[in-house]
Amino acid sequence: MEIENTDKLRSELRYDSINKSSALPYYVQLKELIRDKIEHGDWKPGDQLPSEPDLCEMFDISRTVIRQALKELTYEGLIYREKGKGTFIAEPKIVERLVSDLTGFFQDMTDRGYKPHSRVLKQELTTANQKIAKLLDLPQGSEVVELTRLRFVDDEPITLVTTYLPYKLCPKVIDADFSYQSLYSFLEKEGGLIIARGRRIIEAVPANSYEAELLNVITGAPLILLDSVSYLENGTPVEYYHALHRGDRARFSVELMRYQPPMGTGIELVKEQ
Repeated sequence: MEIENTDKLRSELRYDSINKSSALPYYVQLKELIRDKIEHGDWKPGDQLPSEPDLCEMFDISRTVIRQALKELTYEGLIYREKGKGTFIAEPKIVERLVSDLTGFFQDMTDRGYKPHSRVLKQELTTANQKIAKLLDLPQGSEVVELTRLRFVDDEPITLVTTYLPYKLCPKVIDADFSYQSLYSFLEKEGGLIIARGRRIIEAVPANSYEAELLNVITGAPLILLDSVSYLENGTPVEYYHALHRGDRARFSVELMRYQPPMGTGIELVKEQ
């Protein structure tokens, strides 16, 4: 089957070509040709790409160019390599809703047909340092629960997240098993705590050796860092978390709406000319 898939990909690529008179570098052109096939569904997850020598022959370009294109596609999570076997089309990235939904990771993944679970790495009572105390609006030294989980989707490590919660709001958190349980659902059922809104900051960071080992990526691989504080309806901070998502397996969607001022506020929108 792999040979048939490789032959199929090879034949499809032959209909495309590298424009050698273009100012666009060859590796960028090749990368976009492959990306287009993947994103339009012509090539499926698990399909094997032609070998580097075959690609060199097909496009009459150097192996250095081929390797640069494949390297960037690998970092972007579109393909992956297996030593001694070849290069294959990767599974689509897992899309998480960044702003519009506060159901939590576990519920979000379950609702969309994935099978999430967590490996709890740390679950203990500690005291809030200056940063945590400020984020959770607590006196420094207050008791907080520190919960660190390695989160999996369909048995693949996707996210490393450390969560801090005020102990007094829901003491039962310290003894709960979060391997197959949503933290948000637990807070609602056991503590009567309904998260109403959140504030999130997102940035790109490289994986250190510890993070890389847990997330099954190379040291220095791109990660998506998400810092978040969640609040109850009355404005009380109930959770701060620091989450590292694999850049090759995660993407975030954001839904935006144009601001419409309430009636009677006296605020008018300036119409575009």
